Amino acid sequence: MSLTHEHHHQHLPHKDRAGLASRAAIASVVMASTLLGLKIWASISTGSVSVLGSLADTALDIIASLVTLYSVRLAHEPSDEHHGFGHGKAEALSALFQTWLIALSAIGIAWQAITRLGSGAAPEHPTLGIAVSGFAIIATLLLIWYQRRIVRQTGSIAIAADSAHYSSDLLLNASVIVALVLDGVLGLRGADPVFGIAIALWLVWHAWAVASHAIDQLMDREWPEAKRKRFLEVAQSHPELRGIHDFRTRSSGSRDFVQFHVWVDAEMTVAEAHRVMDEVEEQLMAEFPHTEVIIHPDPDGHPAEERPA
Repeated sequence: MSLTHEHHHQHLPHKDRAGLASRAAIASVVMASTLLGLKIWASISTGSVSVLGSLADTALDIIASLVTLYSVRLAHEPSDEHHGFGHGKAEALSALFQTWLIALSAIGIAWQAITRLGSGAAPEHPTLGIAVSGFAIIATLLLIWYQRRIVRQTGSIAIAADSAHYSSDLLLNASVIVALVLDGVLGLRGADPVFGIAIALWLVWHAWAVASHAIDQLMDREWPEAKRKRFLEVAQSHPELRGIHDFRTRSSGSRDFVQFHVWVDAEMTVAEAHRVMDEVEEQLMAEFPHTEVIIHPDPDGHPAEERPA
């Protein structure tokens, strides 16, 4: 006998979570498009490699945010005939695509920085680049605040990856300001391309972090040990359970999936076992909303399989 229930993150309806995630993705596209125009102007006017690197990152932000917008809408599509577990992994695929874009931009920035380092050219009109980067920091802070609020409500991995990318932009824009002050204002030649190389290395590190999380979802990695332990504590608190075994967990986008077997009194009727399973799931849903749970009851003494809890 298997019993299944689904509850959503913070008890939000499925359509509401999809709408919130879509609005967060649209907000990132609008902001990135605005910053792209400003940075094109600043890059042409200053000739700064660090501003160019920031421009390339913003251009890729737009592409990544458009992919995120598509992926969160696809991920929140309900299960269908061909996707019985939903479309949640579209978000992980989106995150992987973003890492490819980040890595590509890092290579281009590093190449441009090395070329500029050899020429020794200084950026022009540094105050313009500083002003644009300052505006970008303020706009990015507002976007990150909004995105993280949406992630807390929806659990979206694609929005979380997008937010993490924009968080790295804060350091990137601050680095541009420092580089322009040192190279263009104080006359410390070479500071601009050196900071460009540092930005490229930062982007590579960030790409690796995002990719690791996405790959974990695509490979159905088990939950973190602390979360698994807490889930078992709640499940085992029911007085009529004799034990749990064959415990499996995974995540797909903003949805979690759990399945396990429990031992119950061998003399229980089907109706009694069903009542116990409902009570166990009610306890679990109170602490783990937005999780689909499948429980299989076994008579006490039935041998466990290969995965004891």
